[in-house]
Amino acid sequence: MKGAIRRFQHFLHPPRTLRWRLFLILLTGLVLAHGLSFGALFLERTSAAKAMMLGTLEWDVATSVALLDRLPPEERGRWLPMLERRTYRYELGAGLPGVPELGSRGGEIAQAINGAINSGAGAGFPVVVESIPGDHPHLQAHVTLGDGSLVTIDVMPALMPLAAWLPLLLAGQLLLLLLCTWFAVRQAIRPLARFAKAAETLDPGGTSARLEEDGPSEVAHAATAFNAMRDRIGHYLEERVRILAAISHDLQTPITRMALRVEMAEDSPEKERLLRDLSQIERLVREGVAYARSAHGDVEIPARIDVGSFVESLAFDYQDMGKPVTVRGLPGTVLTTRPHALRRILTNLIDNALKFAGEVEITVTRDGVGRIGIAVRDSGPGIPEHQLTDVLQPFYRLEQSRNRDSGGTGLGLAIAHQLALAIGGSLTLRNRRTGGLCAEVTLG
Repeated sequence: MKGAIRRFQHFLHPPRTLRWRLFLILLTGLVLAHGLSFGALFLERTSAAKAMMLGTLEWDVATSVALLDRLPPEERGRWLPMLERRTYRYELGAGLPGVPELGSRGGEIAQAINGAINSGAGAGFPVVVESIPGDHPHLQAHVTLGDGSLVTIDVMPALMPLAAWLPLLLAGQLLLLLLCTWFAVRQAIRPLARFAKAAETLDPGGTSARLEEDGPSEVAHAATAFNAMRDRIGHYLEERVRILAAISHDLQTPITRMALRVEMAEDSPEKERLLRDLSQIERLVREGVAYARSAHGDVEIPARIDVGSFVESLAFDYQDMGKPVTVRGLPGTVLTTRPHALRRILTNLIDNALKFAGEVEITVTRDGVGRIGIAVRDSGPGIPEHQLTDVLQPFYRLEQSRNRDSGGTGLGLAIAHQLALAIGGSLTLRNRRTGGLCAEVTLG
């Protein structure tokens, strides 16, 4: 019961999508306009039919009464079936007892009968019109002929019935309105859906397709403006990366000179501290250059690789250095990608896991739609849930200390994330239920 109430309340709420709001507004307006037109036509048809019925009644009753008055009494009964019509018939005699109260339609019919008989082909006959109550109320007009005989006109007023095909025509028109409204809304909403999809997949680096600049003039103008905005954003990002790369590259030369001068100085505690600081600065500069280059990871020529063998060889390199890196789940899958960029991604993830956990497990999987997942798992402290996205930003460190040895530069995961996007993949981080972090690269 509660579920039915909730569904009814949800039905009463206005739709949230622009598509359904426009559809309902247009359909409601068109149906109301169509209903008003149909009502006006039906009212006009009713008025015309009533006027025709009264005109026919007036002319036919005058002729029929005059004919019955001139016929001998013994022949009148034989003529009654021939004078009968769909809405009224003639009877010999006083008919049924009725009441003199007449409604609006009864008054119009009585007036028509009185006018026909008293101004028609005869000299005027006494007429009494009464209403006959009951399950099927109708009217009876009692006319006294010239010889004193009574003739009763039993009137059953009814308009012409609607044609059987008229409801089908109305249903067809409503269906046509429904289809036309749906098509119009679909054509109006389609550019918005294209803009939304283009905004979701916006890649200023230029790997995503540009928005087609066709269609109506307003849509084409908006698409042109969107592509221009995309180009400007890409230009600004490229300029920022070039500045970062230039600064990082230019800093390497003075850092090297400073390191050489310090090496030539006498041994002292200050010399050791200076060398350590210069080493950290040099490391930061190298990773800054690597991050700048990661934004252009698409410059490498793609090649076909066996993912299982590629990951296994990478793990063997770490094992040769005595690092606890294990691999499991190696499906024989061939993938076209950029090998050097993929190696840099996995190296950053493995180094990060070894730094905080001491051991790493790599798993390669393939889903039902052909996408390949390379997961780097560790059993370390993990990352707070609210910071899983922030750590993918450059220069963001979980440890906010100034010690680069413990906190790092904050560029390892950012470079991996940037390179994953550049080769058409994605990098996601999630905490494991058993403890530790899982960094998964999805390709394909």
